[in-house]
Amino acid sequence: MGDRLVADGHIPSSLHRPAPDCDDAAVTDNAETIAVEAVVALAAGGDERAPGGAVTQALCGHLVPGQDQAWEHAGPCRWPHRTTASRADDRLTVRVVAVSPSTERIHVSRLIADALACGELVGPDGLSQWTLLRSGPVEPRTDELSLARRLAAPPA
Repeated sequence: MGDRLVADGHIPSSLHRPAPDCDDAAVTDNAETIAVEAVVALAAGGDERAPGGAVTQALCGHLVPGQDQAWEHAGPCRWPHRTTASRADDRLTVRVVAVSPSTERIHVSRLIADALACGELVGPDGLSQWTLLRSGPVEPRTDELSLARRLAAPPA
C-alpha cells in the first residue's frame, strides 16, 4: 500500500517535505484555491474520515486525538484546507479544497495526491485502508470558493 500514515506524529518523509524556496509566511493575496476530487474504495470496516485524515497529516503534520477521538491537528495550518466525503456503498467521493501561495500550488497538489494514493492511515479507531480509483484537480464550486476565501483570511 505504500507508505503508511500513522496518526501518532510520524509522517513518512516521502509524504511531508518542506516546499522548495518558501518561508512560513501566512497565505496572503497571492493565495490560490486548489480543489481535488477523488473516488476511493474503502475497505470493510474502514473509517470514511481516513482519506481526509491522510490529507491533513500530509499538509499539517501530525494528528492528535480530539475530544471525541476525531482526527485533529495541533497548531495552525500552513496550507488551510477542508476535506469532505460522501459515501455510496463501498465508494467514497472525497473533495479537498486547499489554499496556498501560487508558488506552492504544485507542491501542495502533490502532497494531496500522494496522501490519497497512500491508501491507509492508522487513526483513533485503528487501521483504515482504501484503494484510490481516480483522483484529479477539479474546478472549485461556488461554495468552495467562498470557503477558500474564509480559509485564507487571517485569524480575527
